[in-house]
Amino acid sequence: MYTVPPVQDITVEEFEQWALDRLHVLAEIENASARNQAWPETKALIEKRMGEYMPLRSNAVAQSGTTTTSSAKSKELLAERHKDHVSHFVLRLAFSRTEELRRRFLYAETTLFRWKLETEHIAEREAFLRSQDFVWRMVSPDEQRRFREQLLAVHPRLASSFDAESFVQVPWHRVPDLVEKRRVFVHKGTAWIPTKEQSSLVLAEFQSHLQSQLELTARALPRLDEDDRLMPVLEHLTMGTILGASTEYATSALLSSDGETLALTANMIEPLVQQHAPLCMRHLQATLSKTHHLRHYARLQYNLYLKELGLPVEEALLFWRRSFSTMSDDKFAKEHRYNIRHGYGLEGRRLSYPAKSCARIITQDQPGGQDTHGCPFRHFSAANLSAALAAHYHLSPQEQNDIVAAAQAGHYQVACTRVFELTHRAQGVRAGDGLGQGENVSHPNRYTEASWRLAQSSTAGDM
Repeated sequence: MYTVPPVQDITVEEFEQWALDRLHVLAEIENASARNQAWPETKALIEKRMGEYMPLRSNAVAQSGTTTTSSAKSKELLAERHKDHVSHFVLRLAFSRTEELRRRFLYAETTLFRWKLETEHIAEREAFLRSQDFVWRMVSPDEQRRFREQLLAVHPRLASSFDAESFVQVPWHRVPDLVEKRRVFVHKGTAWIPTKEQSSLVLAEFQSHLQSQLELTARALPRLDEDDRLMPVLEHLTMGTILGASTEYATSALLSSDGETLALTANMIEPLVQQHAPLCMRHLQATLSKTHHLRHYARLQYNLYLKELGLPVEEALLFWRRSFSTMSDDKFAKEHRYNIRHGYGLEGRRLSYPAKSCARIITQDQPGGQDTHGCPFRHFSAANLSAALAAHYHLSPQEQNDIVAAAQAGHYQVACTRVFELTHRAQGVRAGDGLGQGENVSHPNRYTEASWRLAQSSTAGDM
């Protein structure tokens, strides 16, 4: 229930890394909610992400095996719980900063708690419930028999075991989900809940406690302003929580149908981008083709994207020179050649800069009125986003409206993922598949690679 804050010493590296690991799980929960995924699908996604980033096995694991093995397992379980405990409180600090962040954190953590409750061993779950001092009042047998008809109307499955069943009374507003679904008998302001429905009570208790603690944490945050170690970390985590997505990206070159690395040339870029790139890069290419120019941050965003796709620097120079066709050779050499080579790590400090992830595009270098860089789902108005979708994709008005609605709700990458799903239906992509196995768009190059792979698979299948 996270009622006691951690008091052990940890390093600043652990402080940040453990929180980032938990953030992967919470981001998956929020993305599943934005995409209206059913609870069984959400449970499977949580299970997968927890296994990858935050293993949290049951206590029953340590009760099997030899004494030595059990001792080792107990230490592993303790380490898992320590990470879970600390990471929750670190993210509580990050999420307490605004009301919107508190609301989103509350939903994600309550959903994660529900997963824990439902996947825990029965004996461990019952032990947990016994350990908590929940303020529930038992319904007396006489009261239960008096309202038998009403209770069975709500719970017809209890007809054969009604006398053996027990009920607890709680104020109705503590179980709004049961009231909303008409799954509870309400009498004089109290909800009568059978023991089999206690999970809703436990979730309500968890949510109520966490909400009050988040508000207390928000009032205490100003005390951290003087700590120059933690505030940058919390700000970084806050940026991640707003996005609800990973900034990680592992480079993988485009492969041809025979499995060989595709040798990109300047002539291939425009058709490749028009067919396989996300909206942000299509918009940049369309602007470049129309005006024969891009401003600084747009050039930087697009150049690094092309570099990451595998465009050699010689072909990149040729591509940009042809694109800036209204510019003299001398001006291009003086004003742009150096910057293009710099992005490839061939000038200046000679650092090979990575292509920008969705996280960086959304949060850094905010575009002004004359700029074309950034994320269309984040930085375009609803009208401009609708126009861009209509210009680049064959989508129905309802599909466009759904995508714009997701973007306006702050689910920028979910909106982009939905575009991918809708525009790759011919290759068998369904709602919820994302880039593959439910993965959301987190990087423009990941989008392009996923689209390219589907096209190659389709071609190979036709052949």
